Amino acid sequence: MSLYNAVVLIDHHHAKIVQFDADHAEGHTVKDHPRNTRQHGSDVRTEHEFFGHVCDALAGIARVLIAGPHTSQSDFRHYVEKHRPHLVPQIAGWETVDHPSEGQLVALARRFFVEHERMANSKLPS
Repeated sequence: MSLYNAVVLIDHHHAKIVQFDADHAEGHTVKDHPRNTRQHGSDVRTEHEFFGHVCDALAGIARVLIAGPHTSQSDFRHYVEKHRPHLVPQIAGWETVDHPSEGQLVALARRFFVEHERMANSKLPS
């Protein structure tokens, strides 16, 4: 089954990635692996590694909606723009949400992409 759309529910420690089409959805989780070190900046490196794994999981997905708390989205957006700019065109939008179920998340994403397509296909008045 080829699922070209996805929604990612992200915070600073987990990312739930759900790929879907009109009838199906399948999800998986990417988790951070914190390291307890005294090295300066290790938290930043750990977060970058986690965000890198999330970006790797988005390979081959045509359109992605990123959802989650505002701060997590902002940090992830900054990481993508700075370290993975080739992914920017895949990200169709950003939605702030708080603890939706997987069904609610997929419903949000389906509505978002319907509206996104409608807006992309509408013609501006001349």
